[in-house]
Amino acid sequence: MGDDTIYSGTVGAAMEGFLFGIPAIAFSQVERDWVHLQSAAQKAREMVLAMQQQQMITTAPWLLNVNIPNLPFEMIGAAKLCRLGKRHAAEKVIKQQSPRGETMFWIGAAGPVKDDADGTDFHATAQGHVAVTPLKVDLTDHDNLGYWAQSLNRLTSSPKV
Repeated sequence: MGDDTIYSGTVGAAMEGFLFGIPAIAFSQVERDWVHLQSAAQKAREMVLAMQQQQMITTAPWLLNVNIPNLPFEMIGAAKLCRLGKRHAAEKVIKQQSPRGETMFWIGAAGPVKDDADGTDFHATAQGHVAVTPLKVDLTDHDNLGYWAQSLNRLTSSPKV
C-alpha cells in the first residue's frame, strides 16, 4: 500500500500483464499474517465477476492495485477508489552473517504511515473497506524535465577538468 507499491512483487506481476496489453489487478491483503485469507479470496472473486458482468474487462489494458482488509467476509466494506498514501522511511537495514559466512542484508520493517488522509488506501482499509487504486507505469518526473534538461546541458557544456 502507499509508496510501498513501487517495489511490490504483486504489483510488479500485474504490471507485466498490463505492459503486455492485458487488464491486470494486483490483489493483496493489508496484513501479511494470512488471517481471513479465504474472505479476501472471496472478495477478489466477487470483484472480478462483477467487472466481467459489467463488461469492464475488455481488450483495453488497465492496472489496479487492490488491498483487502484482513477481516471476516461479512465485515469487509465496499470498494473505495483511492490514491496511494505515504509512509515514513523503513526501519534500518540489518546486516548479518549467514551460516555460510556470507554477508546478508535484511530490509527493515515498513515505517509508520505518514499520509493516511481520507481518500488514501491506508484510510480506506483502516475503515474496513477494500482500497482500489488505479496505477500507471510512467514514473517520469514530467514537471521537472525542463529543469533537468537545463542542468544536463550545463554539465555537458562545462569545460573538462
